[in-house]
Amino acid sequence: MSEENITRLQLEGKEYILIGTAHVSKHSAEQVKEVIEAEQPDAVCVELDKQRYESVMNGSNWQDMDIFQVIKEKKATLLLMNLAISSFQKRMAKQFGIKPGQEMIQGIESAEETGAELVLADRNIQITFSRIWRSIGFKGKMMLLTQVLAGVFTNESISEEDLEKMKKQDAIDSVLSEFSEQFPRLKKPLIDERDQYLAQKIKKAPGNKIVAVLGAAHVPGITNEIQKDHDLKKLTQLPPKSKVPKIIGWSIPLLIVAIIAFTFITNPMAGWQQVISWLVWNGGFSALGVLLALGHPLTILTALIAAPITSLNPLIAAGWFAGIMQAVVKKPHVSDFEALADDVHTVKGFWQNKVTRILLIVVFANVGSSLGTIIAGTDIIRLFIDSFS
Repeated sequence: MSEENITRLQLEGKEYILIGTAHVSKHSAEQVKEVIEAEQPDAVCVELDKQRYESVMNGSNWQDMDIFQVIKEKKATLLLMNLAISSFQKRMAKQFGIKPGQEMIQGIESAEETGAELVLADRNIQITFSRIWRSIGFKGKMMLLTQVLAGVFTNESISEEDLEKMKKQDAIDSVLSEFSEQFPRLKKPLIDERDQYLAQKIKKAPGNKIVAVLGAAHVPGITNEIQKDHDLKKLTQLPPKSKVPKIIGWSIPLLIVAIIAFTFITNPMAGWQQVISWLVWNGGFSALGVLLALGHPLTILTALIAAPITSLNPLIAAGWFAGIMQAVVKKPHVSDFEALADDVHTVKGFWQNKVTRILLIVVFANVGSSLGTIIAGTDIIRLFIDSFS
């Protein structure tokens, strides 16, 4: 049996065999099968969480999704990122004839065949995305969305060089690797914390001989982190939100309202100009975002009306109202959910599918409203200063 890509560790009377796999390599799946059959471990750990395990084994059950609940729970952006990764994987599979995650499937099957206990060792993907989302500011979020969507909508083929890089990364790392270079803080929730989580799950796996099937990029980190104890509860908690964005979120609307009110007292004409500027820029940009997402006319109207109001209250967002309106007037059918796996592979499919169109509307309406707030706020201050000249 070849020892290439295999790391053996002895710790507290237990033996750990880490297989550093390539997520897009047929050879890795063969090696996983060979190692598990030869070692007959007590447990097999795979780099999957429950959600990705069910997706790998049964396909993504998108038809079970409640689109209204997604909007209400503010998960539209996270779901859009999930779909983007699915699109990326599907494009890769189509180009190279490779099924991503085949080595994980082999690990699951071999565990069952040998009677080993299966351990899903990775952190929930939604928690990882949420911790990533909270580690970057507004600019970072816009850049991340741009990069993820660009990855979906590009028709460029994946180069051989990129394929070689992907052989050392998992799906999440592959999509976000370039972005993590621009934002070093992203490495902590994306790589470091997952290394700690994986290491602890592997360490606590039942039995005395454990085989772990892991992306090669995680093996060095896990080899180091398994020597320590990690608090899984702490690693799965969402970090408390900073009070700064909340303070800014309420301060800006209050400042704008105060400036307009004061302007009305001193110069009513300028005050009306400020109100019109707020309505036009804020509502206009939000409506434009919905238009770009090919929203229904009633959805565009909803964004136009809602944005100037919701921008004055950080607890609500124009995208929620626009998304719910779109879901009401263009309610997704079961066929739309069933077609998600294929539709996210193309730009046309992303816009035509009623589910992804709703997600795009939520995101674009909110982005448009944010841009409108910046432009309108600047114009209101200009009019305020001009009123005294």
